[in-house]
Amino acid sequence: MEDNTTINQMPRIGDQAPDFTASTTTGPLKLSEYNKDSWVILFSHPADFTPVCTTEMSAFAVDQQFFDERNTKLLGLSIDSIHSHLAWVNNVKEKTGVYFQFPIIADLDMKVSQLYGMLHDKESSTAAVRAVFFIDPKGTIRLMMYYPLNVGRNMEEIKRALIALQTADECNCALPINWTPGEKAIVPPPKTLAEMDERIKNTEYEMVDFYLAKKDI
Repeated sequence: MEDNTTINQMPRIGDQAPDFTASTTTGPLKLSEYNKDSWVILFSHPADFTPVCTTEMSAFAVDQQFFDERNTKLLGLSIDSIHSHLAWVNNVKEKTGVYFQFPIIADLDMKVSQLYGMLHDKESSTAAVRAVFFIDPKGTIRLMMYYPLNVGRNMEEIKRALIALQTADECNCALPINWTPGEKAIVPPPKTLAEMDERIKNTEYEMVDFYLAKKDI
């Protein structure tokens, strides 16, 4: 029988984000304290001083202001030492002018990688896949993305997903496929006959049918 240990350890959407304390490039960090009153995007990369990872981490750093404006803290991770992280951060800054100011976890003991199901044995048992966790201010995992070692993430989708999550919370709505800011949202469907009748009579919504109505937000 196939060993599914790694799969079983993966957190799920709606779970409380597993707490941990770790060494990072900005000092010791406890997730629950870092996460307090803000969103957190926790993302892993396979290794320092590698080309795809450098492009990804640089993209997060370049968009730092975007995340700051949306009350979102960044938190990187790889299975490398703190010394390797510091040398890599310095190297990228010297070569490209991009500075990784957000903390990067040194996960040499793989504690956090295992806690978050970032180790996929058929990819690598010693390098984390490109995982992304969106954690809300209540410490709840709201969205997860996993990419293989050889495919970089899509930063525009990460940004779009964050805005979508925050918008859905703020407006109590759902968002259709390919939604971007400025487009209409989906109104939650009716749960009773009375709500259905009221919905049908509503002139403020764009009605496709009683179960699919859109509104401006």
